[in-house]
Amino acid sequence: MVYDRAQLQDFSFARDPGYLLIQWLAEYLGWGIIGVNVICALIFSTGLAVFCRSLPRPLLALAVSIPYLVVVVAMGYTRQGVALGIAMVALVALGRNKNLWFVFWMILGVTMHKTAVLLLPLAALTATTNRIWTLFWIAIISIGAYYIFLIEMIEVLYKNYVEFASQSSGAAIRIAMSLIPGAIFLLFYKRFKIQKREKYLWLIFSLGSIALAFLLISFSAASTAIDRLALYLLPLQLVVFSYLPDIFGKKYTTIMLFLIVSYCSLIMFVWLNFASHAYLWVPYKNFIFL
Repeated sequence: MVYDRAQLQDFSFARDPGYLLIQWLAEYLGWGIIGVNVICALIFSTGLAVFCRSLPRPLLALAVSIPYLVVVVAMGYTRQGVALGIAMVALVALGRNKNLWFVFWMILGVTMHKTAVLLLPLAALTATTNRIWTLFWIAIISIGAYYIFLIEMIEVLYKNYVEFASQSSGAAIRIAMSLIPGAIFLLFYKRFKIQKREKYLWLIFSLGSIALAFLLISFSAASTAIDRLALYLLPLQLVVFSYLPDIFGKKYTTIMLFLIVSYCSLIMFVWLNFASHAYLWVPYKNFIFL
């Protein structure tokens, strides 16, 4: 969604009302698109910080987030980046068995980008107690969110992301970036010393990365839609690589840290030098230095 003053007069729950509110605030303060980007960056950065602090190695998780989650998603897909930042706060709440807070943050995320509604069922899927009751009220809320935020736009979304969207050239690489940590989590599932509900959560994310890989192979024409869904799996990378140095014992900690940081550096190098849209980042045009 581009910055458009006309949109501020056409409020609708189907038009990402949270993002429209940010636009309205920036317009009211006279900040324009720069204000919109600053507010969105603050929201995303806060969500990322909260998520990283919940992990055993926050700085390592932050380093893992830089090459793609921060540089590409947060700086390139503004609305979905904000939704993902809020979703990370929601995932922390879910891991701490705070279902109501999870739902609150996810509904807020949906107001930024409607695709975030897909994460709402996680509260029911990861429940370890009162599963029937949790499934019931989460289903009611999910259906309500669908009718409020999605139903008016579902046909438009289908046309934009499936019928008319060009294929996403980097979809396979981006899905592979989640598939690798997903495979690691599945292979060493028992070695991850995390709470039962969190294990269920990241197990679902790991299986989701495999499912999206099969979808991409089977429905390559819808690669843009699959690529956008895959963005919500990115927190899996932070979790797996944050725990990875410790699951093989202290003897290999330094080696694992070196390999993980090298892997992230390689991703950043390849993207900046070979990605089709890298020219928009290099040289980066920051308004402060214009």
